[in-house]
Amino acid sequence: MRILLIEDDRVLGEAVRDQLAADGQSVDWVDRLDAAGAALATTPFDLMLLDLMLPDGRGLPFLRRLRGRGDATPVIILTALDQLSDRIEGLNAGADDYLVKPFDLAELSARIGSVARRYSGNPNPFVTHGPLEVDLAARVLMREGQPLTLTAREWALFEAFLARPGQLLSKSQLEDKLYAFGAEVEPNTIEVHISRLRKKLGPGLIETERGLGYRLARA
Repeated sequence: MRILLIEDDRVLGEAVRDQLAADGQSVDWVDRLDAAGAALATTPFDLMLLDLMLPDGRGLPFLRRLRGRGDATPVIILTALDQLSDRIEGLNAGADDYLVKPFDLAELSARIGSVARRYSGNPNPFVTHGPLEVDLAARVLMREGQPLTLTAREWALFEAFLARPGQLLSKSQLEDKLYAFGAEVEPNTIEVHISRLRKKLGPGLIETERGLGYRLARA
């Protein structure tokens, strides 16, 4: 997923960024609301992590403005505000989840996965696709009863395909799932990852439309 992290605490921001990168997510990190607005205007993010107290304003009015203009990007609030009234206000403003600082980074990863699954239309972490059995929460993949091991990047691509079986994903769309702004991307990076993923998943599961992109074959 491509995730926008809006957080001005450097230590926490680095920890969250590194955790999500280890999960195979692409993270764009900004520390001001104006930078967040500029990023959202140019990039389709899969999810947003929003602090409520930023140097140039409060997160809740920013969230209300997003929802008011029809932006449905999933949002998880990350904040030190821990009163019940704060949680209620955040959820009523349009947040999908609310996590109080300090929090466990593994819990953050789990909540991101849960919110993403709800938006994909299937909150169940257990998915079967042809010969594949997948536990998205535990990141366990089996093919005909045999475990398969994927790297973080391969998981990111596999999840992107699994969320849209049969739908063509362009090379640029797949790159957006893997890399944040400014990251160096080799010209054949996607092709290399796709080739490795094909070898692990087995023949016929990932199809190529030459010059257009790739798709996960329908089960």
